[in-house]
Amino acid sequence: MESFTTLPSGLTTLTVSQISRSIRNLLEGEFRFVRVSGEISNLSRPYSGHSYFTLKDEGAQLRAVLFKGQQRFLAKDIGDGQQVICHGRISVYEPRGDYQLIVDTIDFQGTGLLQLQFEELKKRLAAEGLFDEERKKRAPLYPRNITLITSPTGAAVHDFLKIWRKRGWGAVIQIFPVRVQGTGAAEEIAAAITRINKELDTDIIVLCRGGGSLEDLWAFNEECVARAIADSTLPIVSAIGHEVDFTIADFCADLRAPTPTGAAEQIIPDFMLLQRQIGLLKKQIISLLLKKIDSYSRQVSQNKRLLGDLGMTLSHFTLQIDHSTSRLTHSVERLLQQQTLNLERVISRLERQSPVSRMTIQTQRLRHATERLTQQMRVLITQKSTALSAQAALLDTVSPLATLARGYAIASRKNSEKNQGEIITRSTQVHPGEQIEVLLHSGRLECEISRVVDP
Repeated sequence: MESFTTLPSGLTTLTVSQISRSIRNLLEGEFRFVRVSGEISNLSRPYSGHSYFTLKDEGAQLRAVLFKGQQRFLAKDIGDGQQVICHGRISVYEPRGDYQLIVDTIDFQGTGLLQLQFEELKKRLAAEGLFDEERKKRAPLYPRNITLITSPTGAAVHDFLKIWRKRGWGAVIQIFPVRVQGTGAAEEIAAAITRINKELDTDIIVLCRGGGSLEDLWAFNEECVARAIADSTLPIVSAIGHEVDFTIADFCADLRAPTPTGAAEQIIPDFMLLQRQIGLLKKQIISLLLKKIDSYSRQVSQNKRLLGDLGMTLSHFTLQIDHSTSRLTHSVERLLQQQTLNLERVISRLERQSPVSRMTIQTQRLRHATERLTQQMRVLITQKSTALSAQAALLDTVSPLATLARGYAIASRKNSEKNQGEIITRSTQVHPGEQIEVLLHSGRLECEISRVVDP
């Protein structure tokens, strides 16, 4: 290349210094000004105040140095892990034979990327209406329970509690601890908002964090946090960073405070100030009431003078009212008596004509008819029983059984198939040797005819 420095001619052997100087001249001549992007690592600052670090990417690394005098031109301090674009020149440090980047200025590439993401998310959420004033909830004037979503070890929570103690308001402060920066912080914050809405008895939620860089505050620029704020049924106050810091959470929140201290001043009433205001209002009300009373007293006195003595007029009106009242009372009493009589007559007619009354009467009639029928049946049964007894007695007198009971017997044939059972009434009906039966009052006799005696 034409820009390379020509090596000394006629030398077959070069010293280390000579070759190092030649390489330095080559590099510095070729790379007079470069822009190199990469990630800062192995940052160190010795007593000299210069910053030494390694600029690396996936495939290589490059030593770099930022001299103390150039650091005042940076937008912020550098740190390990930052994505940057370094402006400078390539040089060789001859005592060690190392080539390095002499950095003049640094652009924080990561910050620019984050800012672009911030603007894109802000635009998209605004189009969805998450920033609209119509959906924002009003913070309670006198909250009794306040929940802080914050890091319990940060200075922001102490600033908030300092104002709370100073104002003397008896609200209960609950601290819900979360990480407020770093990987996973946004998810913790969003989960905390959802959980507080479901589980805690609180009036308002405060997102509380101190100031920092865009990277430090990035957890509050994540979409999951923005949507958790929008979905919250409790009012949320955003108290993140300093007054100049803005996050997506600020736009979604129902109220934005410039600092944690400002948030405490906005939502926590000053108890002593309220007492003074109440005392002042009390005095003003008493003064106004006294003035009104005095004004009305003067008006009454003036009206009394204009109207004169109302005693006689009032007495006359009182008598008229009494007479009218007495007449009205008598009229009302007569009317009530008449209406009462009419009502009683109507009730009596209704009772007579009512189905219940009719059913009662019919029930009584049925009961009486049943009793009469029962009595008549008893009489009839008695009569029939008497007649039956008489007939039975008459029948008993003519019954053959009664005759048998007096010692008589009935003889009948036994063996003759033709005349078996024939009653024997004459001696000529049987022959000697014939079998007959004799029916007694109790039992039977089987007999054989031994002899027949003619009549």
